[in-house]
Amino acid sequence: MECHLVSLHMHIPLPVLQGILASLCPVPASCMILSNRRQTISRPCLLSLRLRSSACSALKTAELKCLSTDPVLEEIENPHFQVHDGLNIKPLRFCTADRSSNILGRNAKGQGRRNLERLGSGTVRNVDEKGRLKWCSERLRHCALHFSLNEGKAIHGLLLKNGIDPDTHLWISLINFYAKCHDLRSARQVLDEMPERDVVSWTALIAGFVAEGCSSDAINLFVEMRKEGIRPNEFSLATCLKAGSMCLDLEFGKQLHAEIVKLGAFWDIYIGSALVDLYAKSGELEYADSVFAFMPGWNAVSWNALLNGYAQMGDWEEVLKLFCRMRESDIKFNKFTLSTVLKSFANSGNVEPGRAMHSFVIKTGCELDEFVNSTLVDMYSKCGLADDALKAFMGAKNHDIVSWTAIISCLDQQGQQQEAAKLFHLMRDAGVRPNQFTLTSLISSASDLNPHFAESIHACVYKYGFQNEDLVSNALIAMYMKIGYVGNGCRVFSVMNNRDVVSWNALLSGFHDGEISDQGPRIFRQMLVEGFKPNIYTFISILRSCSGFSNANFGKQVHAHVIKESLDKDGFIGTALIDMYAKSRSLEDVGIIFDRLNERDLFTWTVMISSYAQAEQGERALQCFSQMQKEGIKPNEFTLASCLRGCAGLSSIHSGTQLHSFAIKSGQFKDVFVASALVDLYGKCGCIEDAEIVFKGMDSCDTVAWNTIICGYSQHGQGNKALEAFKIMVGEGIMPDGITFLGILSACSHMCLTEEGKMHFNLMNEVYGIIPSIEHYACMVDILGRAGKFDEVETFIGQMEVTPSALIWETVLGACMIHGNVELGENVAKRLFELKPEKDSTYILLSNIYAAKGRWNDVSKVRALMSSQGVKKEPGCSWVEVDAQTHAFLSQDGSHPKTLEIYQKLEELSKKLISVGYDPNPDYVLHNTSNQEKKENLIYHSERLALAFALISDTPNKTIRIFKNLRICGDCHDFMKLVSEMTDREIVVRDLKRFHHFRHGTCSCQDYW
Repeated sequence: MECHLVSLHMHIPLPVLQGILASLCPVPASCMILSNRRQTISRPCLLSLRLRSSACSALKTAELKCLSTDPVLEEIENPHFQVHDGLNIKPLRFCTADRSSNILGRNAKGQGRRNLERLGSGTVRNVDEKGRLKWCSERLRHCALHFSLNEGKAIHGLLLKNGIDPDTHLWISLINFYAKCHDLRSARQVLDEMPERDVVSWTALIAGFVAEGCSSDAINLFVEMRKEGIRPNEFSLATCLKAGSMCLDLEFGKQLHAEIVKLGAFWDIYIGSALVDLYAKSGELEYADSVFAFMPGWNAVSWNALLNGYAQMGDWEEVLKLFCRMRESDIKFNKFTLSTVLKSFANSGNVEPGRAMHSFVIKTGCELDEFVNSTLVDMYSKCGLADDALKAFMGAKNHDIVSWTAIISCLDQQGQQQEAAKLFHLMRDAGVRPNQFTLTSLISSASDLNPHFAESIHACVYKYGFQNEDLVSNALIAMYMKIGYVGNGCRVFSVMNNRDVVSWNALLSGFHDGEISDQGPRIFRQMLVEGFKPNIYTFISILRSCSGFSNANFGKQVHAHVIKESLDKDGFIGTALIDMYAKSRSLEDVGIIFDRLNERDLFTWTVMISSYAQAEQGERALQCFSQMQKEGIKPNEFTLASCLRGCAGLSSIHSGTQLHSFAIKSGQFKDVFVASALVDLYGKCGCIEDAEIVFKGMDSCDTVAWNTIICGYSQHGQGNKALEAFKIMVGEGIMPDGITFLGILSACSHMCLTEEGKMHFNLMNEVYGIIPSIEHYACMVDILGRAGKFDEVETFIGQMEVTPSALIWETVLGACMIHGNVELGENVAKRLFELKPEKDSTYILLSNIYAAKGRWNDVSKVRALMSSQGVKKEPGCSWVEVDAQTHAFLSQDGSHPKTLEIYQKLEELSKKLISVGYDPNPDYVLHNTSNQEKKENLIYHSERLALAFALISDTPNKTIRIFKNLRICGDCHDFMKLVSEMTDREIVVRDLKRFHHFRHGTCSCQDYW
């Protein structure tokens, strides 16, 4: 009968395989003749041999000579018992030059060779079979110790090839070898083939699974062992307890605890320590304390297990008490003890006892230990003390990759990305090779550095061979999305082999804002199609994408998905939903979601206040600000800045000054966001002098702060100051943006600085690389139109690089009204009727152009057209703040409680002004009535009613600030100048376009508005 090796999966060239087999077990070219004596095993092992009548071609050595004449090898080669079937094993390559030394060790004349000579002394037939098995067990133990999987498999192959029947010790050696070499599948197969399995064999396999982190599988093996009726020993019990602590299976741990008590094994110190560890890691510290108290004795492991439990909970006081007790006992602490105590301070964020422990570490001479040093770095990092973490790191001489990674991660988390990059270079100079965790932290730092550095780190990833690591790839995607290199991030994502939810979340993070935010829903759909389940961060990302392009419809679908996943009460998702609905102007939904949240933290309140401020609901923003303080939530600088923006929209100087006082008391006055918001508030409330004082008191100014003061100067008719501020801004190295030039062009328009406006418009692109937006083009059209240069207006519009929008034509129509250009006004109005037929200002401006020329028939036609389109004119409204109360007035209004006093005051003022030469100009009343009726109509315009009310109510000599929703008429403008001179009061009027400061009979606009 002949045997043929058939199950070798050839992953190497055949000659190489033949050479390996020749060095291990030389055989003749002919087939092996087996004896009639049969010693079979009930189940096959790892190498599959089948009986065939063909030659054993796979075992031929291609005429290679036998490299060893050892009698024991000859005995193994030519056994006197039958070869049995087995399971597969792959042929393996040995990289040693002397192939005959693979089994015997690296040195053919070493101990392995002497053992063979000792075992093989005498004739081949007299070799002791037990000695041969013992030798194989020893070699397998050596292979397990050195993780020599190839060599061990070769020995196993020899056993199978020659049909050697292992004894129990050899079976266990095989299981232990495969388990320690991380080949758990083969270890399990060997156990399955073992004829008589005992507790030692089961424990060897269970320990292998635990070592590989397969804790659940290890528990299942233990259950299977018990079903076979095998009684566990202390080693199997301790190993399974460790498995339970790894997967935090508390229920299994309690059942095993009960069995330990029944078996009387509780008094074993290793089992007791494992029980303490399981209960401590599961958060059951009361149980852990009880087990620890009843243990017959303690060692460093048991103490460390209990300390670690309290450290995880952040209970640093209990950790210190236990550590003091441990020092009082005879047990000597080790570096793991010190590390655990330090970890408790890190988890609690309590740095003072941590510093004291650091001193103790230095006294004991452990500060140079790499493990303890890494924990010190971690403690200072989590306490927010990056400088102390760096000092602790530099205090040690030799750093491993764990220490380097810890300090780089610390600096990244504490915002010191530049220092993290420098340390990475130092690490490489020290010859330490980064791992995937080091690179992940560095990639995170690169997100806040320049794009060139980010790309160079990506190159490092390839250099060190981590491009296929999921952790690194996810970090790369997030990095590229953060720096705006969306294409690069998408490419990294596309080549990933094992994408997870984190990968999809990182990809989605690049589609939150801008024109590409509409791609977020497509990515989200694809994620669902591929079977990934979204988590909290996924929903937050997709909701931010919906906010970016105000897609409330898709946002509502996501909201429904959130409800199905029972995540609608989560504070982070709730905040994202509030932001999405607010930007879609669905404020009712905003309030409903906010009221349903279980927990409303500072961030949620800030988003809520910001949402109302952006929606011009300043009163609601102020109400939220007040309510959050009643609930004990202390606002931060972003909350305060958002509330100030809302208050600026209300033009409420009283509320603004209260918030200003709050900013000073809370110490947030110097914050650049708060200060910029205060400048904006005072500017929009008509207090440009106060805005200037706040601005000049700022420690540092960014682009936003400069833009705010420039736009403030422009709106208040102080164009020269706006241009001067721009020069100072550029001189200080602050780069202007599009908003800056809107303020500058607006200032040029209000001051009729045509050439200055042209120059700054050209500077935008030529010097600063800013592409003009439609708003910039509209400002330039306004500059030319107000100056009456209609030919240049037409030429400029024809040369625009963007299609003229309704905003452009509205600006031209306004200029036509100022200069009475009927023909151009008619043509422009026709365009606007096509673009925005619902806009009331088009009908009103065209009607006013006709009325100014006395074309009342055309006025009637325009008004009839307006009525047929269902368009209604917005009534003129003015409001004034008196004693912290806002009072609003319409033209000819008689609804105010003090109407009689107001009308009397107006009549009084009119008589006084007429006595000094004032004559109401009926040309500003664009109605087809008599001049007398027109003059009477002028007296009761809304801004005059507001002025009269302020005069009879306010403190003398106090500035009067009036706000109007429409442009102030020319006669009211003259009226305000005269009243300011007669009453010696400053009157500030903000109309639709700008602020007018009336002082001593003059206006800040110099009658050009």
